[in-house]
Amino acid sequence: MIEDLMDNIEWLGHSGFRISGTTVIYIDPYEIDEGPAADLILISHSHYDHCSPEDVKRIQKKDTVIVTEKTSAKKLQGDVRIVQPGEDLTVRGIRIHTVPAYNINKSFHPKSNNWLGFIMEIDGIRIYHTGDSDLIPEMSYIKTHIALLPVSGTFVMTPAEAVEAALIIKPEIAVPMHYGEVIGDVKDARAFKKGLEGRIDVRILDRD
Repeated sequence: MIEDLMDNIEWLGHSGFRISGTTVIYIDPYEIDEGPAADLILISHSHYDHCSPEDVKRIQKKDTVIVTEKTSAKKLQGDVRIVQPGEDLTVRGIRIHTVPAYNINKSFHPKSNNWLGFIMEIDGIRIYHTGDSDLIPEMSYIKTHIALLPVSGTFVMTPAEAVEAALIIKPEIAVPMHYGEVIGDVKDARAFKKGLEGRIDVRILDRD
């Protein structure tokens, strides 16, 4: 079942993903090509490389639901649902739990902004997208089958910190993200994979 879902997860570059199926989900689309119209779009926070109104418009239809935080919501139009960390909602049959995403030792993503990570449940399989986050205490409470973790450092976790996060979260599959566009490159993803060799299955996805 997890492998079936992995087949439907496409990395769109940076922190962007598309999950295809009965419900088409996009997460933080940024500088994407045209693609299937979205049923659900999740936006983690308001920085331009995560909340891109131009990219949202490329995939948005009349009944697309956007789930995001209050600052991003001001940039977007349509059926926009504002949430904070710690909320639960169901959209198009997808169960979503919002979690905190913030920096510990830098100031790019303050905890006080209430920016978001997302845990989605699809056919009983949980996927965790951290948003732009450091290794934070809340990760010790997260239970997920698949974890999408940033690895480029500077604004988010370094590869070594992402390894530590993965060992705390203990997903069955970990996928590195947040590299190759604004900052970081595939070397960061490879360092992350090497750090978890023999412990957690790491999948480095090709950009769609």
